[in-house]
Amino acid sequence: MLSRNADPSIINLALQGGGAHGAFTWGVLDALLEDGQFNFEGISGTSAGAMNALCLGHGLMTGGRDGAREALNTFWTSVAASAPFSSGGEGSPGMAQAMKLMLQWTNHLSPEQLNPFDLNPLRDILAEQFDFARLRRKCPVKLFIAATHANSGKLRIFREDELSVDALLASACLPTIHRSIIIDGEPYWDGGYSANPAVFPLVYQCTSPDILLILLTPLRYAETPDSAADIRQRLLELSFNATFLREMRMFAHLREAVGGTWWPKWLPGSRFERRIETLRFHAITADSLLGELPPGSKLTVNLPFFERLRDSGRTYALQWLAEHRPSVGMQPSLDLAKLFY
Repeated sequence: MLSRNADPSIINLALQGGGAHGAFTWGVLDALLEDGQFNFEGISGTSAGAMNALCLGHGLMTGGRDGAREALNTFWTSVAASAPFSSGGEGSPGMAQAMKLMLQWTNHLSPEQLNPFDLNPLRDILAEQFDFARLRRKCPVKLFIAATHANSGKLRIFREDELSVDALLASACLPTIHRSIIIDGEPYWDGGYSANPAVFPLVYQCTSPDILLILLTPLRYAETPDSAADIRQRLLELSFNATFLREMRMFAHLREAVGGTWWPKWLPGSRFERRIETLRFHAITADSLLGELPPGSKLTVNLPFFERLRDSGRTYALQWLAEHRPSVGMQPSLDLAKLFY
């Protein structure tokens, strides 16, 4: 993980989930790896963000930065190739109709009825591409993979020494489409229901004060939905983002409270306050790009669509680097109070 620079900046990454929109994060990570200015200490990911985190950890372990870029490319290309129909784009009639039909059936049939043989191409891709046994022993970064306990709603964080195919599938398990993932006798659903992504592990279990958020859900939408279908979709997106917004609001309040404390920093018990005070948050977002895509595009499995999002992610990352690279290691480039109060 050594950078080309003598004094590399070390950052933590928080990777949001969003189905096919996770290909945007692929592009962001590809640009960061190509740039070579940053090393990574901790990576927290949910659903598609978990897949990208896995690719990053596995690729760095097997081939450094180039290995991570290759792992991301191989994963997303394999996902696209697994589609039973892959011609056209997310707006093509065949793709749009197929997605619409599948979503309609999920309102009436359980995953067991829709998929009685429990076929899941993602399981095969994960098993074939990643050496989980080696990752559990030698992962070069701290990984925090989020899943939701289906019977309690509690967040479960899988660490790098707990990684398995099932842990990753749990993080991306939409219960209306896929069967619950059973781990140690307990059922798990998509991590987005309890954290999208979980930021607190990067604060409490890592040492780098710089945390880069790569967000796929808009922080603010341009329009209010008015049709029944659009309202249902917005409610779903808001529910997936609610825990993240509350967590970031908490950090904004903590920073404000710690900034007003009067005790000397050398007093015992002030380690937590120092950690909160020194945190530096940054973010790469694409509200205007991803917010304008049709809701069904999150379920699109199509290589041209993935590549378009990847290229957009690279563009946004390069713009962020040009504008905010000097802030990393020095000061936050994200105003928590302005965005999350």
